[in-house]
Amino acid sequence: MTLHFIVAGDPAQHTGGYRYDARIVAALRARGWAVEVTGLPGRFPDADDTARRALQRTLAALPDGSAVVIDGLALGGLPDVAAAHAGRLRLIALIHHPLADETGLDADRRRALLRSECVALSHMAGIVTSSHFTARRLADHGVGGRPLAVVEPGVDAAPLAAADHAPPRLLCVATVTPRKGHNVLIAALESIADLDWTCDCIGSTTRTPEHAAQVAEQISAAGLYARIRLHGECSDATLADAWLAADLFVLPSHYEGYGMVITEALAHGLPVLTTTGGALADTLPPGTGVAVAPGDAPALAAALRHLIGDTSTRHALRAGARALRPELPDWTVAGDAFATALRNMLAVADQTA
Repeated sequence: MTLHFIVAGDPAQHTGGYRYDARIVAALRARGWAVEVTGLPGRFPDADDTARRALQRTLAALPDGSAVVIDGLALGGLPDVAAAHAGRLRLIALIHHPLADETGLDADRRRALLRSECVALSHMAGIVTSSHFTARRLADHGVGGRPLAVVEPGVDAAPLAAADHAPPRLLCVATVTPRKGHNVLIAALESIADLDWTCDCIGSTTRTPEHAAQVAEQISAAGLYARIRLHGECSDATLADAWLAADLFVLPSHYEGYGMVITEALAHGLPVLTTTGGALADTLPPGTGVAVAPGDAPALAAALRHLIGDTSTRHALRAGARALRPELPDWTVAGDAFATALRNMLAVADQTA
């Protein structure tokens, strides 16, 4: 089976969505699928002419009947291009979270993205989402009437973090964008500056450079530049070392379509402090961490104060995370589920052609 997999921009980007795509592609190839990955140039999801021409050119070059998976970031802003090829190609959408759910959108842009993505999805032969939460969000938006499957991410087995330093080492792995809530984390940490701790933030600072600069200035203004470090995007080896050196993982996101990094923290046996934003309320298992409302810096600060100051509570959550590790599904499970979803959706598309 040959599959064409289309994403926005460079397929090798280090974000949760792109890493999910890459791992699924690798899993399909391991199962005998011939997967051709295409990264589209241009601006997404507010597609510019470069993006439009790239998707049009890519789809037009494919033979009739080709099986195509299009990541939602590349699809949602170009419903007319999808419609033009839906009759001759078997198009399947991969949705990490609805585009309209992105943090910081004004009402007009939110409505435009919602309308555009819903129209694009109406032309799909099937839809795969990376969480049950996202599937529910699509239903809330009125998307239905076509095969839909949920394929949650897997996680790699990982060595245990030390998780026993004094002072505690906090780790946040997230691209520095408004949705990830770094500004909320900095405000919370400023209010507990009387405690001993350090915090390493690993993730790109170049996607929204103005916001990253604001976060850096916030750290400096709080006088915490020696305790909170923005490392930017790091190598795999550096990230692996950071996981092993951490005592508590913190993800202050306003919204996540799944939150792969949470399961990565659990795979390292780390206790987690996060929010209930989006799918995070579902992703964090009971007994492994604490979740507060998104955007609530005082609540995040209170949770940090408790977890940093009460070693027994932090160690109990660490024990919960460590006990859960054998139950975490790996990428083999995710690959099997994705392959099954594709076969089913393509079979239905063939029957209705």
